[in-house]
Amino acid sequence: MQEIYEHKVQYYETDKMGITHHSNYIRWMEEARVELLSKIGWPFDKLEALGIASPVVSVECRYRAATRFPDTVRISVTVEEFKGVKLKLRYTMSNAEGKTVCEASSEHCFLDAGGFPIRLQKSFPAFYEALAALAEEKG
Repeated sequence: MQEIYEHKVQYYETDKMGITHHSNYIRWMEEARVELLSKIGWPFDKLEALGIASPVVSVECRYRAATRFPDTVRISVTVEEFKGVKLKLRYTMSNAEGKTVCEASSEHCFLDAGGFPIRLQKSFPAFYEALAALAEEKG
């Protein structure tokens, strides 16, 4: 499943030169990730109610072209790797003309309310299977 999330660049997201500030791309990655999880039946509020936290452990962005207000950015999200404890997502962001403006990735782990790693396959098998299915689609 390749999820496409659309974000309209807001005026406040731009800098003095009228270009989207680089920090916003990471926020958009989170928006797209939250939307992906929601679409597979695992919205963040459900995860939090189950005591599952999913902190970012790594993020990488390569900026290819500028965006400006009021551009629409299409963000493609795919599961690049899932090993049960760590999830790696890949993002390709493009403008209305289809030009890639940013290529990025984020890595996440899964922790319980006490901050300890969770073995999803054992503790939350349905969530594990949903993520594993997305990883298999990539392969």
